[in-house]
Amino acid sequence: MGRYRPPQPRSSLYITVEGYACLQAELEALWVRRAEVTKALAAAAAEGDRSENAEYIYRKKELGGIDRRIRYLQKRVPDLEVVIDPPSDPSRIFFGAWVRLEDEAGDEVVYRIVGPDEFDFEKGFISMDSPMAKALIKKGIDDEVEVPIPAGKARYYVLDVSYQPMP
Repeated sequence: MGRYRPPQPRSSLYITVEGYACLQAELEALWVRRAEVTKALAAAAAEGDRSENAEYIYRKKELGGIDRRIRYLQKRVPDLEVVIDPPSDPSRIFFGAWVRLEDEAGDEVVYRIVGPDEFDFEKGFISMDSPMAKALIKKGIDDEVEVPIPAGKARYYVLDVSYQPMP
């Protein structure tokens, strides 16, 4: 018997125009990839005994993964709300903002607040559901922000807010 895991809280439904386009492109690419995998699976199945056919087993698992992602995207994408317009007060931090922060050590970082479906820490995109983004929302330039971290709290200072990419 498996261990009970409570359901995850629903993530926010907001997404940027760029993020929405990426999800649409991913869905289209998955359909193309699915057709290729299905052909390879049929060829592997035609080789005979499927119980010891590694190619068949691999393609079957790959097809399952593709189908799961397609199902997820088909359920998620129609519910998403694309945020196009910047907020009425561009000096404050809201969804879609690029934010330049300075920590207590004097190091600068740039983050963009995006939806949970498009976060990418390598690019500096943080989910609006993250503790960092929640602490930043509605702050402005020169505000101090405390972010809860496992070791206590981290303190940042807002240096710049923009709704255009920062260099």
